[in-house]
Formats: sequence, structure tokens, C-alpha cells
Amino acid sequence: MAAFAFPLTPFALLSLLLFPCLGCGNIRFIRVPGGVTALTHVRVIDGTGAPARQDQTLIIENGRIREIGDFAQIRLTGVTHVLDLRGHTVLPGLVGMHDHLFYHLPPGNQSREMLDVFPKLYLAAGVTSVRTAGTIDIDAELRFKQRIDDGKEIGPHLYLATPYIDPDPVEPENPAGYALAVEQLIPKGVQTVKVYSRIRSSELAAVIASAHRHGARVTGHLCAIGFSEAAAMGIDNLEHGLIVDTEFYSRRQTGACPDWPDVVAELVRMDVRGPRIQALIETLVKHHVAITSTLAVFESFSSARMPRLDVRAVPMLEPNFQAAYLATQSDTARKPDVMWGAMLKKEMAFERAFVKAGGLLMAGVDPTGWGGTIAGFGDQHQVELLVEAGFTPEEAIRIATYNGALFLGQAHQIGSLETGKEADLFVVRGNPVSNIADIRHSEVVFKDGVGYDSPAILRSLTSRIGSR
Repeated sequence: MAAFAFPLTPFALLSLLLFPCLGCGNIRFIRVPGGVTALTHVRVIDGTGAPARQDQTLIIENGRIREIGDFAQIRLTGVTHVLDLRGHTVLPGLVGMHDHLFYHLPPGNQSREMLDVFPKLYLAAGVTSVRTAGTIDIDAELRFKQRIDDGKEIGPHLYLATPYIDPDPVEPENPAGYALAVEQLIPKGVQTVKVYSRIRSSELAAVIASAHRHGARVTGHLCAIGFSEAAAMGIDNLEHGLIVDTEFYSRRQTGACPDWPDVVAELVRMDVRGPRIQALIETLVKHHVAITSTLAVFESFSSARMPRLDVRAVPMLEPNFQAAYLATQSDTARKPDVMWGAMLKKEMAFERAFVKAGGLLMAGVDPTGWGGTIAGFGDQHQVELLVEAGFTPEEAIRIATYNGALFLGQAHQIGSLETGKEADLFVVRGNPVSNIADIRHSEVVFKDGVGYDSPAILRSLTSRIGSR
């Protein structure tokens, strides 16, 4: 029985040679090979929202959680690797529900697939499952997903969405055309249809009907259609929350997408406790519409909060884009924060009210905007922002894990730490219950029972974001 703790000992390095993980992608990143592994003396946050449990043992066998419970009560029968994790916490792998495999490069006007970088970055940050909320190259993403599934690359489990369905407003409405596009995309292997801001009512209704007929779900970043109308049509998921809902805008025109800053300027003066927003929440809950929280991307618009952006990302940017990133950050920081900081707080209040009313809130990063949010790191920071919003650390972690798994129909397999579930989990140094920022200190990430070395993965990505 190999016994090792962090940092990795010479014996543990030897164990990687003795027990190679065939078909697990790039072996140099494997810190804990397959086999029967016990995580001992570890704090457990199980993803259900229950309080953290101290001094636990979790045993992984055949890619699943064999046992979990108090250290004193778990026998290490048949265990080949023991990790003494005093001072560490184990959490379910994050389930990123608004993540992308492309990046809006600073200053935000270039988009590029990051298939050689982002899947590794998600995994290193503890994101073991990703639902892409839109793509710019579905065929490339499908091919890369297959490479992960075949063990030729490392990365999270991928649940892919369609390219953005975003009609040109000068063209006539074309519900039949978009319904046909959905029917052609779903057999390729996508689980989610992504509708975007300019879609109109007849088109959305046709897309929802087509997707549901073929077993897929529909999510939307809407603008020309308000949330209440979309909920009544049967949409499954709405992205971003109140911050993009146009239905309360005083000069709204049917079928048209107003300028977003004008919408936000009015939203920021509304009361979440008032009857109009409360009626919206009631409608969303009644129609079982999930909301995906993406607080991290909106925080990056606030000059007052700019210093909070994750400095870990800077060395990973290709030098030219690193300079653009820092210049854009500096330029934003000099501007007065007229409404974005206040609107972020309003969005937080909306999400608390939505959950209190029984709504399903999920989490993602959305690495878009001007490039100020980064895959993986942004998912971790999203959990920090949920705690700032008023959720307990355990509640925030449930939102970012179990709730996403529930929406994906995978809660019987992932999303919480329970006997029999897949061993998708990650270990952090410290205690996120007392300091949620400790969620950034990912040491090892288990996916399908194999433990990947987070620091080693991150070191390999230096100057890679933005490179061709």
C-alpha cells in the first residue's frame, strides 16, 4: 500500500511508473494513478449544501466513490494508495454551466478556439464537467471531445451546445429554417441548443419545439424577448439572470433588441423585492426555468472592482495579449463606475431571491466580455462571488456542482460526493468554509478516479492563452 501526502513524495512518483494510467491522456500530469485510493483525514464538502464534515476518509475504486465517512469508521481494505490530507478539503468537481472552449481575446473583439488550453485549465481548476453555452466551431469541439473521451487529451467531461442561433434582424423571421438547423445539429452530439439575443418569438417557439422533440434542451442569452415570455414558451434555461432581461425596459419594442447599457441603467433602479421582479421570479419557478449565474464576467465591467481580477491568469496569456489585457484592465479601472458595481449587487440580490423562491440556480464563468474572465479560474471566482452574494460556502458549492448535474440529468452520477457516484472531485489546500478563497488552491483533481496534478497542468500553460 503506497502512502503519500502533499507534496508528492518520491515513492508516489515511483507509483506512477509502476501503475501507469493507460488511456488517460498526457501521463506527465497524473499525480495519483488509477487503483484503490484513500483520501484520509480530509474535510469534506459534499455538494448537497450540508455542513462540511471533518476528519473524513473517501475511498476511490474503479473510478467511483467506494466509501465515504468518518476516518475512525472506514477500513482501508485493499487500498493501494493513501493520501494523508490533513489541512485539505475535498469537494465535488465543479460543473460549469456557462463555459466556453473559445476566448474573447483582449480587448474583446477577437474570438478564438482554445482547445489546446481551456480544457486543461478547466480541469486544473477543479471543473470536471463543462456545459458549453455556445460555440464558434462545433465540429472542432466535437472532435476534441472525442479525443478526451478516447483518453488522447485531458479535460473535463464535455456537454456541448450548438453554435449561437442569432438571426439577422434585417432578415424576415424564419422559424422553419431555425427549427431545421436544430434538427441537423442535434444528431452531431449536442445536448443543448443556444439561442442568442436577436432571436424573435416565432423563431424561439419553433426552436424549442424542435429541440424538445429530439431530446435536447434550450438555453438563451435573450434580448429581443423578455424572460417571462420565454418561460411561457417553454425555454429550459436562461443565462446571466436579471442583468440581461429587457422586459422591464420602458422603451422596449416588440422583436427588437435595445441597447444593453440603457436597459441596465433602468434595471439598477428597480427593487428586487418589488412586485414586478417578484412576478418574474414566480413565473420562472412555475415554469421550471433554471438560471445560470455568471457574476464573474459582469464584475469585470466594474472599475471599482477591477483590482479583484485574477492575477493568476496574466502569465498564461500570450505576451501580445497579456499587454492588451493589462491595458484594457488599466483603462477600465480609470473610468468612473456609474452602474456596473451597483448592477452586480442587484443581480446578486435577484439570484438570492430566485433560490429562496425555489428556483434552480447554476453557475458558470463565460470567458467573454473584454477578456477579463478566464476559463477555470473564473469558475472558482464565481463560487467566491456567490458567497459574497449571501449564500453560505456550502450553498455556493452546491450551486456550482450538484445543481448543474441535476439540470444535465447527471445527478445520479456526478455533482455530489456520495457512495457509488463517479469519482469526479478535487482537493484544495485550506478550508473554503472559513475562507472561500481557498477554493483557488487546487492541488489534485480526480476525474473518473484518476488524480491530475493541478500545479503541473497550470505550469504547462504559461503564455498559452491566445497562442495559435
